[in-house]
Amino acid sequence: MDLHLTLDRAAGRLAGQLADRLRDLVRRGALVPGHRLPSTRDLAGDLNVSRGVVVTAYEQLVAEGFLVSRQGDGTRVASAPVAEPPPASGSAAHRRVLRLAAGTDAGPADPPGIAYDLRPGKPDLTSFPRERWATVTRDVLRELPHAELNYPDPAGTGVLRTELAGYLARVRAAAAEPGAVVVTAGVAHTLATVPRILLEEGHRLLAVEDPLAHQQLPLIRATGVRMVGVPVDEEGIDVAALARTRARALLITPAHQFPTGVVLSPGRRAALVEWARAADALIIEDDYDGEFRYDREPVGCLQGLAPERVVLAGSVSKALSPALRLGWAVAPAWLATRLRAARALYDLGSSVPDQHVLARMIATGAYDRHLRLMRRRYRDRRDAFISALTRRLPEVRVHGVSAGLHAYLELPAGTDEAEVVARAAALGVAVEGVTPMRLRHPGPPAIVVGYARVPERRLAEAVNLLTRAVSGAGGPEPAT
Repeated sequence: MDLHLTLDRAAGRLAGQLADRLRDLVRRGALVPGHRLPSTRDLAGDLNVSRGVVVTAYEQLVAEGFLVSRQGDGTRVASAPVAEPPPASGSAAHRRVLRLAAGTDAGPADPPGIAYDLRPGKPDLTSFPRERWATVTRDVLRELPHAELNYPDPAGTGVLRTELAGYLARVRAAAAEPGAVVVTAGVAHTLATVPRILLEEGHRLLAVEDPLAHQQLPLIRATGVRMVGVPVDEEGIDVAALARTRARALLITPAHQFPTGVVLSPGRRAALVEWARAADALIIEDDYDGEFRYDREPVGCLQGLAPERVVLAGSVSKALSPALRLGWAVAPAWLATRLRAARALYDLGSSVPDQHVLARMIATGAYDRHLRLMRRRYRDRRDAFISALTRRLPEVRVHGVSAGLHAYLELPAGTDEAEVVARAAALGVAVEGVTPMRLRHPGPPAIVVGYARVPERRLAEAVNLLTRAVSGAGGPEPAT
């Protein structure tokens, strides 16, 4: 394998420098176990150094356990290389390690000691349509013209933008034309980009629902825009309170508000559009859980009512997998142009083969069929969870409509929310409290529970443990 290495000849110690570079590559995972390194003669020629320099460096790393050398097999990265030393206490890396250990950073693994991961926002990853995705991928790679393997249009491939425009118009009642669609790396990508564009346009304030997903808070703060929370009630965001903030930009989840689970009412929708037009404002619509409604037809997106004032952000993270990093933004013409320019400047766009695979999944109906399957599965899991909760904890109030992948549970007055979360974790159940999701408007104690990843039988078991956590934190005695 070729290696891109540079040595500082003026600094001397060429063998030591080379050993340092290779050691670092192994520790960072850039050189993975089993990979064969260039021969000493080839690497010496590439670096324009004597062969002895490379031999000395290789021998040092073999002695340290980073490399292994066998007659006839060359030199390879050891199967169990020396681990990177832990990050220094207080460093950014150390803080991230602590967050990961606490389960506060999203990740594929359950927190330590957790048997029932009921944290919200996670789809059932075991249901990813592997065979269909693999089949379509093979077809795409076999048929894709060579020219399509070049750098893509930063806004996305034409075929995916066309399919998304048709799909969103059909399923979400969006006013979508291919030219208004920009392919993104997910909703988080949109939330990290649009506020920066708004800052360039003179905006300094972004109104957000209060409470909101706490994972979004550092993402938005990093853009430099200042957030102001607007309270949410049973009809959704309080538009009158929004108007009093003097903000001219808003982030909202009208289809299924996170975390409360309410749907923006028709009256509030009309008032919100009127506010946006009167205030010359832009609305960022996070189409959260828009595909998953279980007791009625999905409500259309807000963007369809005012396409000149709304950017619709969505992704396949809940429908397929967050690992794909594929999403979209349907934006007013001026903003679509700016989003395309931002992609061209920062990352040159998303994977072309994956875009073609998703486009073909939509075009052939495979995406719709998968969604129908997952709606049935998630509805059954929600029903099982709510049924068990009603039997065991009737004093807990479930907010919101029958939709999405999470439930908002208002705890009895006087219950210690943080203690419920801690006691549940000690019993092996991971849930999230709502207090960290609030900006400035306090509310009753509540937790948010995700049920998508756990089969029905195990959800009943989790509710039994959750009942113990609530009753032990100042809540009611469990029902029998």
